[in-house]
Amino acid sequence: MSIKLKDIWPIENVGDYKVHFARYNGVNEPLDEWLEDPDNWVYWQAHRPQRNEFSREFIFSLMKFYSEEDVWLFGGIFRVLADHGHGNEYEVELTDHGEDFIGRLKIFRDYRSMSSRVNLENHYDEFEVSEILREPYSGRIFPGYENIDLPFKELATLVQNDRPDWKSALENIKGIYLITDTSTGKRYVGKASGDQGIWFRWGEYVSSGHGWNKELQKLVGNKLDYARENFKFTLLEYRPAPTPDETIDNRESYWKEVLLTRGKYGLNQN
Repeated sequence: MSIKLKDIWPIENVGDYKVHFARYNGVNEPLDEWLEDPDNWVYWQAHRPQRNEFSREFIFSLMKFYSEEDVWLFGGIFRVLADHGHGNEYEVELTDHGEDFIGRLKIFRDYRSMSSRVNLENHYDEFEVSEILREPYSGRIFPGYENIDLPFKELATLVQNDRPDWKSALENIKGIYLITDTSTGKRYVGKASGDQGIWFRWGEYVSSGHGWNKELQKLVGNKLDYARENFKFTLLEYRPAPTPDETIDNRESYWKEVLLTRGKYGLNQN
């Protein structure tokens, strides 16, 4: 039996609210933006299109929880303080109303309309509680070694939050990984050997964008944003820590050969 949001969180005067169904905007996922920096999420409320769509005092903000169909994560209730005109922005502030639910309350609503800023009273009665997390959401649960498919931004969030499930799974294994540049389709095969587990090695990419690899350095330079917008990581194979480094070196060469990552098709220099 489903639990309606109104049964656990009665909101008076719903006519004072707009609900913001924030979704992928062609560049960024709002969930990733919120995870990376709450200030980025504030901008999603402050942005003002040509029409005055936040024409009420409060915004009930939701971000698409894109790993689960028709599920939205509660991002807080904002007060609209001022409207600075066409094409500019609103002045907004996060209120303390529902603050304990921020990042924890997952709402089910099969919303498909193109309009993302609509009247709350048209949806509030239909909101179902999908889940209330024990702690604010901090990234996907580790999916298993064979199912890793990580955009750079998501990897950065996991590393910055020091996610214990990901860290414990990856810090004590050696292995071969693949970085794909989604803007060109070119790929780079790398390894984690010696005392460096996959977790440590990928952390170096998070901090530098290129992990000190020559071809990636040429591509990224000092512009970390390039890596953040275009790189994706996956694990090709993994081995226990006692595996000899020579074995890892040989497996790295194998993957470079079969994936054609040397030369014009890839980003490996040797």
